[in-house]
Amino acid sequence: MTASTPHPYDKLTPDRVLDAIESQGFITDARILALNSYENRVYQVGLDEKEPVIVKFYRPDRWSQEQILEEHRFSQELREMELPIVAPIADENNNTLFEFDGFQFAIFPRQGGYAPELDNLDNLLVLGRCLGRIHKLGASKPFSHRPTINLQRFGIESTEYLIEHGFIPDSLKEAYQTLTRDLLHRLAQVENQHSFPLIRVHGDCHNGNILWRNNGPHFVDFDDTAMAPAIQDLWMLLSGDRQSQTLQMAEILEGYSEFFDFNPAELNLVEYFRTLRLLNYSAWLARRWEDPAFPKAFTWFNTERYWAEHILELREQLAALDEPPLAIFGQI
Repeated sequence: MTASTPHPYDKLTPDRVLDAIESQGFITDARILALNSYENRVYQVGLDEKEPVIVKFYRPDRWSQEQILEEHRFSQELREMELPIVAPIADENNNTLFEFDGFQFAIFPRQGGYAPELDNLDNLLVLGRCLGRIHKLGASKPFSHRPTINLQRFGIESTEYLIEHGFIPDSLKEAYQTLTRDLLHRLAQVENQHSFPLIRVHGDCHNGNILWRNNGPHFVDFDDTAMAPAIQDLWMLLSGDRQSQTLQMAEILEGYSEFFDFNPAELNLVEYFRTLRLLNYSAWLARRWEDPAFPKAFTWFNTERYWAEHILELREQLAALDEPPLAIFGQI
């Protein structure tokens, strides 16, 4: 796609957004607020004499219909278990995925709240309890269509894409290739040494996808739900130095273990998944660079400074992979 080629989202005008909502029987008041989302397009739409709704237009050609419906079914299963999940609204025929003018979209209830304070140990205890319940249901059966978070998809394919599509500056290409070769080799060692059951997880469980209200969380945006070990949904709640992360994880697992057993050996995968996320994030930005919203929002990406800092960050991660895991239960 060249700069002059229209992006699919270019035709998602305010009128088309309203027409899509009204095609499902809603009467709007024509108020639209674009929310902070780049992978998909998400809007708050006002309704006549009703609470506003949130509408998500899925990025074309990213997920298949079967993959989106699995996301929806997982959210609905969790909601039926009275978990604080924002699940899509179903119509009278229990459909949750709709199509309008080439776009697949879903409608969600609006959920107020703010990002949780993750340095508050009481909050982490509550989050741990919720995630324990989510994972208990997530382990009851596998996905059939959703992907797995693993080295091949997040690590190997990410680095190959960046190199093959010329995103790495010539001055840093050798350093990047050498470093990522060593990093991928080290990640493969971790993957070979530690094999754990894969369960259905949120997949992107950072504080931006958790809304805190009335002393409790509400989990939103299951767009990246996938098969992965349980630790994938826990490590992103950690911050600070090693001592802080140890205290935080201990609190999370105290609540988590009330509802679902956690294998402490999975703590060996914290830095593994952190590294995969770093590699995948750069590739995600690169893959979306032809979407006009990305150069405007991520002006710092794809500069020589960015890649130099990214290489430094990856070097630190290579060292972190050789550090002992967090020892919550004494012996891992």
